[in-house]
Amino acid sequence: MNLPSALLEQAVQAFSQLPGIGKKTALRLVLHLLKQDAKQVEFLADSLQKMRNEIKFCRRCHNISDGDVCSICSNSMRKQACICVVESIRDVIAIESTSQFNGTYHVLGGLISPLDGIGPDQLQIESLLERIQKEEVEEIIFALNPTIQGDTTIYYIQKKINSDPDKPIRITTIARGISFGGELEYADEMTLARSLQNRLPVEKYVSR
Repeated sequence: MNLPSALLEQAVQAFSQLPGIGKKTALRLVLHLLKQDAKQVEFLADSLQKMRNEIKFCRRCHNISDGDVCSICSNSMRKQACICVVESIRDVIAIESTSQFNGTYHVLGGLISPLDGIGPDQLQIESLLERIQKEEVEEIIFALNPTIQGDTTIYYIQKKINSDPDKPIRITTIARGISFGGELEYADEMTLARSLQNRLPVEKYVSR
């Protein structure tokens, strides 16, 4: 891509490093910014720089936060005794968008994957076990991706939690099966098998 300005080319190169942004899309974004008022562009640049330099991670659950403790952990209206274990911050955002969960979270920062060189020590598993020891935890909900890595992570943490008989905790995982509006013929065998294993009474499934 031959551009008439080295500064323009540098800006395009910077934008194209973002996930899902190719050179053509990056060029459109840069040209759009050139048309904007200088104050708007400065506001964008300042917001990005402030976010990068000042954003923190919650010392309790490792979610993104403006302070040492995130707004979810510090909310007295949330069920502090219920912890939903997720892989990443994106999962927290996804679950929060449903407005169906009123507990707290724990972000692992990844999944156990020996093939990728990711072991338990590289994840926030120990801090989860410390929370369970120090807090009055009643339930752990695993909301991890239904993959080999996700199941391996669940199995590992579950064994660690169950090793302490003095703290009986309810351990659950989100339901897995056919998505709403999906068709059985297009479902993979594992999904279909788990749908059959986790079947529900009709009165709890069919809306009235």
